[in-house]
Amino acid sequence: MGRARKWARSRLAGSGIGDDEPLAETLVLLISELVTNAVVHTGCPAVLRMLFAAEGRGVRVEVADASDCPPRPRHAEGDDTNGRGLELVDGLADRWGWQPEAVGKSIWCEVDRVAPVSPVSSLSPHRVRC
Repeated sequence: MGRARKWARSRLAGSGIGDDEPLAETLVLLISELVTNAVVHTGCPAVLRMLFAAEGRGVRVEVADASDCPPRPRHAEGDDTNGRGLELVDGLADRWGWQPEAVGKSIWCEVDRVAPVSPVSSLSPHRVRC
């Protein structure tokens, strides 16, 4: 997960989103949660994609894995050490969801910077294998 966070910080800085901006911290946390979930629940590597909206308006994060099982949000109780990941994603992201892929699925989330994110087709992708 450290590799994914480092890669994300590098891509964010390259897009003009400073490491000290709340948006950067939120995105790094979301990436960490989604990549961790993918690796822990599938036991396989995941592919991380980050897409930047035109004019720096927002960011879409996608984490693809080899499992075709849909994500199952859980509700952690008290001292539980697991089960909060998707609750965290739901609370921090402006939008999130999942979609089947050729092999497996991808879980995505979007975080707006100033205005709503442009449609995904207008975003420019960057990828890393985790």
